[in-house]
Amino acid sequence: MTYTTQSGDTWDVIAHKTLGDSRYTEDLINANRQYITTFIFSAGVKLEIPAISKTKTKTLPPWKR
Repeated sequence: MTYTTQSGDTWDVIAHKTLGDSRYTEDLINANRQYITTFIFSAGVKLEIPAISKTKTKTLPPWKR
């Protein structure tokens, strides 16, 4: 899956929009290492959205699962 940025998007906002939670920001960055120095995106950048494993949530405390 891909996501095309809107002007002003940031990593955490994109993670929340596409993956449902900003805690996946690191996964999103790792899938798009060519943009690692970008903090605020301009419009039109295509990013790969990684598949997130459900096992990742098992490391969260019960109130965050």
